[in-house]
Amino acid sequence: MPHILIVEDETIIRSALRRLLERNQYQVSEAGSVQEAQERFSIPTFDLIVSDLRLPGAPGTELIKLGQGTPVLIMTSYASLRSAVDSMKMGAVDYIAKPFDHDEMLQAVARILRDRQSASSAPVEQRPAGKAADKPGVDNSNGEIGIIGSCPPMQDLYGKIRKVAPTDSNVLIQGESGTGKELVARALHNLSKRAKAPMISVNCAAIPESLIESELFGHEKGAFTGASAGRAGLVEAADGGTLFLDEIGELPLEAQARLLRVLQEGEIRRVGSVQSQKVDVRLIAATHRDLKSLAKIGQFREDLYYRLHVIALKLPALRERGADVNEIANAFLLRQSARINRTDLKFAPDAEQAIRHYSWPGNVRELENAVERAVILSESPEISAELLGIDIELSDLEDDDFIGLAPQQGGSNTSHEPTEDLSLEDYFQHFVLEHQDHMTETELARKLGVSRKCLWERRQRLGIPRRKTGVASES
Repeated sequence: MPHILIVEDETIIRSALRRLLERNQYQVSEAGSVQEAQERFSIPTFDLIVSDLRLPGAPGTELIKLGQGTPVLIMTSYASLRSAVDSMKMGAVDYIAKPFDHDEMLQAVARILRDRQSASSAPVEQRPAGKAADKPGVDNSNGEIGIIGSCPPMQDLYGKIRKVAPTDSNVLIQGESGTGKELVARALHNLSKRAKAPMISVNCAAIPESLIESELFGHEKGAFTGASAGRAGLVEAADGGTLFLDEIGELPLEAQARLLRVLQEGEIRRVGSVQSQKVDVRLIAATHRDLKSLAKIGQFREDLYYRLHVIALKLPALRERGADVNEIANAFLLRQSARINRTDLKFAPDAEQAIRHYSWPGNVRELENAVERAVILSESPEISAELLGIDIELSDLEDDDFIGLAPQQGGSNTSHEPTEDLSLEDYFQHFVLEHQDHMTETELARKLGVSRKCLWERRQRLGIPRRKTGVASES
């Protein structure tokens, strides 16, 4: 069981993080400062150190030296992103912005521990190109692409990644939600000459429209109400490295104009500033939408589209990848089994058939959720198709996104509660349409028990556009 040291001076955050990690089968120790950690523990014996950047006494970056090779994950606020980037240059393995999402933290911890294990257990040449040692999407910095799959479309994609990665050309990654577009972006970064510099990832759909320009380009003190201090943006934080803009089709037109200046002139101007400053970033964008069609109807800048479309990479949906789906499912099964210390689990024949023939509308993300749920609920060594919660003869519902909601069918019911006659998709559509005029996106997501990103993806799939006016705009 991996042993993790948390160094955080705020007791509430430290305790919450400890509980989160312990619930996910990690052994955890904690300290309130670098000095306390030195006094109580032998720091190099830990598998990972998660530390706040700003601590009483010595900063969290001091643990990089004290750890003697132990990876250090730095926690920081958005306001100090530049300091976080500097800490990576000092040797921190990664950083995570506060307040962080629980899944984001768990993914970062798992990725760092896997990378450390891979680096110490096997040389690069022993693993086939295009495949990771343990799980789809492992982002090794050892020259591998790190995505599982050997079908012809993926082999073609691997070849293009290797050709494109060493250049500084802009890249547009296209594919359905959940196919792993960020993994392709990370592979491009890790195989580029910028690999030692930061890669900053931004989901354009997850940031309120009123805040996105400030988040991307920064702002000066007094630029708007509440701007009590100047702040660097995420583009500035990516200087020297890679900027990955996921779901760029949701970027407002005003922000698109600012981004175009970054691409054309290599400079940014913070919100409220009259001076520009040079930046050196490589842009990788991703979308599941047809940007060319959006440009024709004026919802996306045509000049920006052509700037982005220098190199286009198409990521196939999981249903188009043949036997890859079973290979990926088995990789997820190994990972989840190890998390709960079980070595006897395997898929029953009916489960393997269901995995192969189900259409997986949520792609790799849905597959991972299904396997994780099955592993947790399994009481016997064989995981059945029923335990996976999929039925290849039924419509493609993602029940894991609606845990706790009863099914519904038909749209005539105006009750706030779902009924037994309605499907989950109908309930989602009914609830959003009924409440979006007086609830923010955050409130809608909370009531439905899903993330803002999941809410946005569901809107896209069901054709429910997000309101740009009223309460829901969160302006």
